[in-house]
Amino acid sequence: MTKLLHIVSSPRKERSASREVAEAFVQSYRARRPDLEISTLDLWDVDLPEFGEDAMLAKYAGLSGTPLTPSQQQAWATLQELAQQLHWADIVLLSTPLWNFSIPYKLKHFIDLVSQKDILFSFDPEHGFGGLLRDKIAVVVHARGLDYAAQSITPAQRFDFQKPFIEAWLRFIGIEDVRSLIIQKTLFGPDIDHAARQDAREAALRLAEDLLSRTTEAIA
Repeated sequence: MTKLLHIVSSPRKERSASREVAEAFVQSYRARRPDLEISTLDLWDVDLPEFGEDAMLAKYAGLSGTPLTPSQQQAWATLQELAQQLHWADIVLLSTPLWNFSIPYKLKHFIDLVSQKDILFSFDPEHGFGGLLRDKIAVVVHARGLDYAAQSITPAQRFDFQKPFIEAWLRFIGIEDVRSLIIQKTLFGPDIDHAARQDAREAALRLAEDLLSRTTEAIA
């Protein structure tokens, strides 16, 4: 049984372009794999904890090998529980709009909470960092209001801190197989928006088919 975690980072519901394309991917994948187990983490529907003093002290206690106090243990256990959903999944599906050339603050908050030593990565002075989420696939749906092609007024090399950041983070925590679906020009009016969404949905269907065929070949 394949397990998929969909992390939703847009506050828009049915109007969200990133969520719409992500759900097209899920529907296509599930149509061919009815046993697909799906969990959704909508970052706007959960009360993300603050990374406060107890969590910070627990972080440094872990680095130094110092025993944790009860309050530090509780704070750390909260982070471990939040990250467990990532460990559970075979496929991490992340849908995110581009905000101020980067990612929504809710998604950054989540990443800052779970990206901890011995939770999502390891570290030792001899070998350096090592991601703990190995042998997983990440599918990321990036939605942008403008055009970030090289010849546009907002070229990606200058304005896109969304896709590079997300891909760097995923690979840092051990997910090497990262697939991206990009939907752009969602602010260009209804006709262009509709066409962009349709193109992205079709790309999502093709990606689902490709991943399923690769899985079938690996099993065979």
